[in-house]
Amino acid sequence: MNEQNTTIDILGVNINKVDMAKAVKTAEDFINSEGFHYVFTPNSEIVMAAYKDDNFKNILNTADMLTPDGIGLVYAAKILGNPLKERVAGFDLVMNLLESISKSGKRAYFFGGAPGVAVEAKKKLEERFPSINICGTANGFFDETREKEIINEINDLKPDLLLVCLGFPKQEKWIFEHRDMLNCHLAMGVGGTLDVISGKAKRAPDIFIKLGLEWLYRLLKQPARIGRMMALPKFLFTVIGKKIKGDTKNA
Repeated sequence: MNEQNTTIDILGVNINKVDMAKAVKTAEDFINSEGFHYVFTPNSEIVMAAYKDDNFKNILNTADMLTPDGIGLVYAAKILGNPLKERVAGFDLVMNLLESISKSGKRAYFFGGAPGVAVEAKKKLEERFPSINICGTANGFFDETREKEIINEINDLKPDLLLVCLGFPKQEKWIFEHRDMLNCHLAMGVGGTLDVISGKAKRAPDIFIKLGLEWLYRLLKQPARIGRMMALPKFLFTVIGKKIKGDTKNA
């Protein structure tokens, strides 16, 4: 998958050392090439989950690109003495790609979110990028029969970009398990992206994003998330502990 000199191993997960421009260009190349590619956008919570689950870790490491979505990964890379160029937020990567395909005539398919979310996201993007071609949508609630229908629809429509927004680890596992069945050029697992595009969820204000404090904004808005927010300090303490022991890999 990844060449050693272009990645950093963070608790066994091989994160690509890309900035936003490089990540966008790489994804565009996947969209414009033959065959099937997939990209995941792990943050510290996802990497910590992979650290505890070898199967999930191995799935992540099969991706064609793993972008550092989360300030925790930037901190961890500095701790390990192998800094990343910058945080590459999955939402921003997706928005850049959607703007790009709106100009190139490529097509996108949205899969995930609650009923109505993908449809509303499509509507909002068509208002923002009038020439964009979003060829289909499906919500993230499905049984085995509906799943087959969704896969068949994707394959019939042949989108260049497939956004899978089922939340981790479901979206990563879904893409991996169906990688040989999907007729598209690039699939991306991007969590709550459709929720934000549709307006169902709000991103942190720019100042929080620039300071790497989106986690704090979410905590202030939803204090009940304190348990989930503890994933970041736990992750950093784990990285520090591995660094002290001279073992930065999940051996």
